[in-house]
Amino acid sequence: MSAHTHTHDHVCWGHSTHSKAHNHRLEVSGLTLSYREVLALHDINFATECGRSIALIGPNGAGKSTLLKALAGLLKADRGTILWRGKPLTRSSHEIAYLPQRGEVDWNFPITVRGLVEMGRYPNLGWWKRYSTHDEEIVERAIVSMQLQDLQHRQISALSGGQQQRTFIARALAQEAHVLLLDEPYTGLDKPAQESLAKLFRELTGEGRLLIASHHELQSVPNIFDEVLLLKKDQVAFGAVKEAFTSENIQRAYET
Repeated sequence: MSAHTHTHDHVCWGHSTHSKAHNHRLEVSGLTLSYREVLALHDINFATECGRSIALIGPNGAGKSTLLKALAGLLKADRGTILWRGKPLTRSSHEIAYLPQRGEVDWNFPITVRGLVEMGRYPNLGWWKRYSTHDEEIVERAIVSMQLQDLQHRQISALSGGQQQRTFIARALAQEAHVLLLDEPYTGLDKPAQESLAKLFRELTGEGRLLIASHHELQSVPNIFDEVLLLKKDQVAFGAVKEAFTSENIQRAYET
């Protein structure tokens, strides 16, 4: 890491979760959101901070993807507030990175792994800033962190599912994001790729990032996540996995 990088207090690399720099809180209060007058989320309330991972659990249509897009600033709430570091969250915050479902991505778009990771620098550059040596260092570090060195010149269409996920996470790291919002990141991955991604999640939270991911494989939740938010448009439960992820709460979330 260059000396220049240390001037960026939002870089999460190389710090423990006990660092005061990572006491960055995400607070959601009374969040209610509708799609075309159809209620999608109602009165969601939770607070968490960097260094943790949260699973969003619930049936199809429960509002998991809607919540992720609201946290990313892509959807506007009807009511309620989303605070990041004590201030209203705005779409322009480069500290928040949204990773869509892989099925929503055009993998035939003609771009290499490195090109996609470089796109993570765009929110930091603004309109008139030039791509600097510092930007190149951040991109290189992101590629190395995700072990993509040997794939960096490959077209994204030639990647496996696990490699695609690592590339998008590398783009988020290049963005210097604190909060990673992932929509069904485990879908379509084989067992080794799932285990590799779980290990990566632990490393990212250990470095001080906050990960929030929609997830549908209930049995793997305790092995991957620290906290869980169970949704059924309304909030069923939120808390540490060992406290909130109970058979009673799961039944309440999935009962018809």
